[in-house]
Amino acid sequence: MASYNTPGVYIEEITKFPPSVAAVETAIPAFIGFTEKAEDENGNPIPNTPTRITSMVEYEARFGRAPLQAFSVDVSQKVLSTGNKLLSTTVSFDGTKPRFPPYMLYYSMLLYFANGGGPCYVVSIGDTSSTAYSTGLFTAAITKLEEYDEPTLYLFPDACSHRASNEGTDSGVGDIIDAALTSCAKLQDRFTIADVRNAVTGGTDTNAEVTTHLRGQVLSDKDIIKYGAAYFPYLDTSIDFLTGDGAITINTHTVISVADDGTETSAPGPIAADTLLSDASVVQSQTTVYNAVKAFLRNNGKVTLPPSAAVAGVYARVDASRGVWKAPANVGLALVDKPAVTITNDINDGLNVDPGSGKSVNAIRAFAGKGVLVWGARTLAGNDNEWRYVPVRRFFNFVEESIKKATSAFVFEPNDANTWVKVRTMIENFLVLQWRDGALAGAKPEDAFYVHIGLNQTMTADDILNGYMNVEIGMAVVRPAEFIVLKFSHKMQES
Repeated sequence: MASYNTPGVYIEEITKFPPSVAAVETAIPAFIGFTEKAEDENGNPIPNTPTRITSMVEYEARFGRAPLQAFSVDVSQKVLSTGNKLLSTTVSFDGTKPRFPPYMLYYSMLLYFANGGGPCYVVSIGDTSSTAYSTGLFTAAITKLEEYDEPTLYLFPDACSHRASNEGTDSGVGDIIDAALTSCAKLQDRFTIADVRNAVTGGTDTNAEVTTHLRGQVLSDKDIIKYGAAYFPYLDTSIDFLTGDGAITINTHTVISVADDGTETSAPGPIAADTLLSDASVVQSQTTVYNAVKAFLRNNGKVTLPPSAAVAGVYARVDASRGVWKAPANVGLALVDKPAVTITNDINDGLNVDPGSGKSVNAIRAFAGKGVLVWGARTLAGNDNEWRYVPVRRFFNFVEESIKKATSAFVFEPNDANTWVKVRTMIENFLVLQWRDGALAGAKPEDAFYVHIGLNQTMTADDILNGYMNVEIGMAVVRPAEFIVLKFSHKMQES
């Protein structure tokens, strides 16, 4: 109390409200990958530096765009020999259609923001012009992210690199996932969203191959793998490859002359072999071919991406609209045409429950009339009854981190009953709010949680002498209704 010596009126404000717990953010992803550039707002290079952004505009300003995708096409035109009337123009890819971008991060960011994503961090581990793929680049970025408190999700779509002769391997991707999971377990305030590498038809497209390419490469320690979830398969998106006229080559141009009797005669067209679409001979003299090629690539030049970025957007969207305790599943994906592998119930069974490894993988499925939905909410620790579900693990992360930050104000306070009451009341008030929101199960707050603190409850006299204040918190977190069983029977006529 202040000491007053001068006569007069003085005001003292008395705090009546107890300290409160501020809810921390739950969906702040950290994306790790290769970028065109990495600059701060002043143009200074920021390699391997976690940088916070809030939009694609900000991403492009700091990190640039993706490299232009090269395309090679064949063009065939049919004309009537009489009158030289054009009948049709057909465009096809010269060889295999490009499917995966050599660098995934830029396109993954588009997918993230389209699916509800908000603020996030980006770590550039190298430029897209020359950096060689290395698992060490990813693990170093994960270590760097441990210095930052705000990120709550780890993603690394570029770990599934499909660059020719320089792509990610099963063991390499497994090492990166292990490093991320280990970091999450160490800090206990973040979660990993992992991809199954090459999860497309003709690639990793069966449960047995998922076991080989993911389950067999990731740690089996349930105390670590409970901090992550994997999603399958890749997604065929409606996102166009970034390209330009100078990156598109007309490999062959064929003109088929159709006679009045239907006889067809093929001959090389006026466009020379391996001519760029930007060439004046095409742009100015062959506008029909030019427009046909552009239209063909608009319809067929779409990227296929790992699902982690879209799932991160779903996490952010569901957290904002419902809460972190709501399972991020049975939710539609934007900018996605279809999963790259058609998942049947039989495949889904093996993904969801794997008796061999116990590691669950969440499916993304297409349903008639509903679109493409995230159809799973299990952590990698699928056999762990406590930490089987993503929302349970993430809700505990949320509560633990929120209460941890709030109780730091009581460090070096007297370790007596007055302080214990303040701490217990603060935590109970916070958990009551979570119960009202629907995060905790129970008809009454006392059924939903408990907070114990005090001598002979959570502490001994020796604990107090050694400076320990132990708080025990128990929560009945709601769990998703994963299997809804409707039972029907005949009812006998009674009148």
